[in-house]
Amino acid sequence: MQSFKDFDLNPNIQKALEAIGFETPTPVQVQSLTHLLDEPQDMIALAQTGTGKTAAFSLPILHHCEPHSKKPQALILSPTRELCIQIGNDIDKFTKYSKGIDQLSVYGGTAITNQIKGLRNKPQIIVGTPGRTLDLIKRKKLDVSDVQWLVLDEADEMLSMGFQDDLNEILETTPDDKKTLLFSATLAGEIKKIADNYLSNPVEVTIGRKNISAENVDHSYYQVHYRDRYDALKRIVDMNPQVYGIVFCRTRAETKEIAAKLTEDGYNSDALHGDLSQAQRDYVMQKFRKRQLRLLVATDVAARGLDVNDLTHVINYKLPDDREVYVHRSGRTGRAGKSGSSIAILERRDLSRIRGFEKMIGKDFIKKELPSGKEICEKQLFNYIDKVVNTEVNEAEIKQFLPAIEEKLSELSQEDILKRFVSIEFNRFLDYYKGARDINDRSTVKDRRDKKGRNEDGGRDRDRRSKRGDSDVDFTRFFINLGKLHKMNPKSMLDLINNTLPQKGVEIGEIELLKGFSFFELDRKFEDAALKAFAKCTYKGLKVRIEVAQPKSKSSSGGRGGKKGGKSGRGKKRHKGGRGKRNNW
Repeated sequence: MQSFKDFDLNPNIQKALEAIGFETPTPVQVQSLTHLLDEPQDMIALAQTGTGKTAAFSLPILHHCEPHSKKPQALILSPTRELCIQIGNDIDKFTKYSKGIDQLSVYGGTAITNQIKGLRNKPQIIVGTPGRTLDLIKRKKLDVSDVQWLVLDEADEMLSMGFQDDLNEILETTPDDKKTLLFSATLAGEIKKIADNYLSNPVEVTIGRKNISAENVDHSYYQVHYRDRYDALKRIVDMNPQVYGIVFCRTRAETKEIAAKLTEDGYNSDALHGDLSQAQRDYVMQKFRKRQLRLLVATDVAARGLDVNDLTHVINYKLPDDREVYVHRSGRTGRAGKSGSSIAILERRDLSRIRGFEKMIGKDFIKKELPSGKEICEKQLFNYIDKVVNTEVNEAEIKQFLPAIEEKLSELSQEDILKRFVSIEFNRFLDYYKGARDINDRSTVKDRRDKKGRNEDGGRDRDRRSKRGDSDVDFTRFFINLGKLHKMNPKSMLDLINNTLPQKGVEIGEIELLKGFSFFELDRKFEDAALKAFAKCTYKGLKVRIEVAQPKSKSSSGGRGGKKGGKSGRGKKRHKGGRGKRNNW
């Protein structure tokens, strides 16, 4: 097993590593030090979050850094404020004994004037988010014309957050002969383009198999009806009394709703979403890191860049559309050799998607049964007893109160004392789960229809509702004059719908994206409200127009044939939007 001492690192850096207890480098650190210390070169490192990437790129850069240089020698770009701060703090630790080497972290959500003032101190290392970094470059406050190193940390996250144009502009302002280090969990299409355009003969390092889940994370799912999804979440949490995890939701409004319900029901939880100010976000994260919160309910966008250790669970309240997003979610638990659980709450209609997720992570999902009320009560009871047994007693202080306590309890038998003692904490579980029903959905798609297309009662389906899990929602199909030519994708379409409709809780059905126009479905009860709301809507300067379209026939494959009075078309690919409550992304 290699040690940091096996590498010819600057003695001051070695001293700092010893001070913070770094002895054995992780695989990605070994690869980086091997390729970058003696003869630096461009590098692509495919590694998941939590593998020690910060030290992997920081240590070689710091080893080659010239103290007291008047211009930045390294520019490190990362997707979020939190990750910038984390990287900056780590670099401060690595340079504790390296005089003349300073770093400055620049990011949004705080006054740019303070960061401009910081640049006057001539830091050698700049750590920044793409947006704020580009802003400083355009203001001519940050000069990156002489940087020798450029790091793109979590490059896939930066692209998914919409920083493609910012990255291109920043990269164009840097020298051609710099060394570029690209760190990413995946090497998707856009990442590959950046590598091809800006890296020169890079060495590629892969830590583990691409897109694979951590070996010590187990993946499971529970199948329920749509109406029982929240109750399923509570049972999962109650059956795991030591849970410390993140509950991932698809939208901001859903995140707020679930966090509010959990708090109302007595759980230590809070929400993390895009509507929070930076101060509010910092406050929530501070509580979560101190474990004052057991559950953090978050959207994928809001959770990017978070680095929290020792998470026991990741709970997917709803599966993401993108399989790679699931890899990122599940990778937040099971770190540093510890075990973790990634749990998904599914409806029957989600089952067909599981195979693709299994292929992506290289593991099977285990189907589990939600526990009964009796099982949960038993679990909570013995967890409480364990807490009592393991509680330290302050003998010196407690002893003085024992006579009064014994007198108070003298009329109660030992059995009565135990019953009352347990009931203090336990009554709420007994009351809540008294007579609790079984909420597991054990049906399959085949259970609902026979080969002749008949439903359970022998009759043919009257409408399309039988295809939509257990929802009784009847959908209206709309034509909209926006499509792929307008850079629409399922997420942006959902975003447009969410931001345009004034109501909350509107069910969204299928989204079908075509070249110059699209179709989407909404709960029929909100048909008039949607037509009225979209009458005032614009998208990127274009007047948005929607019309009620004909229901899609079974043989239809897309095209404008669904629009009343329109021409038919076919051969178009369909995209499904999530059928969930109307929310904001």
